[in-house]
Amino acid sequence: MTYLLNQQLRQVFAAPGGADRITLLDAWLDWATTSQLTPFVELAYRIRHYWRDDIANTLTYRLSNGLIESTNTKIRLLTRIAFGFKNPQALIAMVRLHLCGYDLPLPGRP
Repeated sequence: MTYLLNQQLRQVFAAPGGADRITLLDAWLDWATTSQLTPFVELAYRIRHYWRDDIANTLTYRLSNGLIESTNTKIRLLTRIAFGFKNPQALIAMVRLHLCGYDLPLPGRP
């Protein structure tokens, strides 16, 4: 049953159409709540009470924060590379150069 719940939740995000996907999500939440499997019951409760509206918007409009998370990861990497800089403006300039398509190697590094 755990496998089926897992696969059905995957289908919620893979199915075409916004309204159909929300209907599938609601059906999955009902099934998970009545499954008597504690982790799925708790997950269904949390989704229903905290994140259902956000997930419904994601399913309807196909919005994601993946691009922002990718940008944050690149900035963290550049911050580690720029550890020895004495001026934060140098880090800001390096981030702007790198994220705008310029890849400038630092002196002494390959």
